[in-house]
Amino acid sequence: MKRTREKPEAKAATKGGSVRRKISQSVTDENAGRGIVKFWVHGPTGEVAARTFAPAEIIERLKAGLPVQELDDLRSGLDLPMDKLGPMLGISKATLHRRKATGRLDLVESDRVVRFARLLGLAVSVMESFEAGRRWLRSPQVGLGGSTPLEYAETEVGAREVENLLGRIEYGVYS
Repeated sequence: MKRTREKPEAKAATKGGSVRRKISQSVTDENAGRGIVKFWVHGPTGEVAARTFAPAEIIERLKAGLPVQELDDLRSGLDLPMDKLGPMLGISKATLHRRKATGRLDLVESDRVVRFARLLGLAVSVMESFEAGRRWLRSPQVGLGGSTPLEYAETEVGAREVENLLGRIEYGVYS
């Protein structure tokens, strides 16, 4: 039975026929950039649905560096200890301590946090429960050569393969 899935992004045509994602997030001057992880994991619900902005705005926030709280939100969502999640994101213990002191992640770290949050949200949607999606991401998958999706997603190419595998599972063509 194929189920209909609400995507966390709505598509709208822009000039030149390109497609633009509209992403919702509650944003104030005090918490600008916060809520991106929760948006990708839970979709546009509650306070996160209060504001819509374009990918260019997300990129700007990533370049400014996400607040360290976003990393904590991801760690909580994946239910992984930071000593396991950090290396997957390419963040050493020393770097993590520096980031906590400054309160912000750098561009690359922010991008990786959003990548993992996007995959968690997709896995939750396809597996139809938060716990099942989280468990799937941490379990070895035949379609990924026996690697766990989180290990595979350490690179953008690997993350795309995880997305493709989830798409095949969602549409019943798992291979």
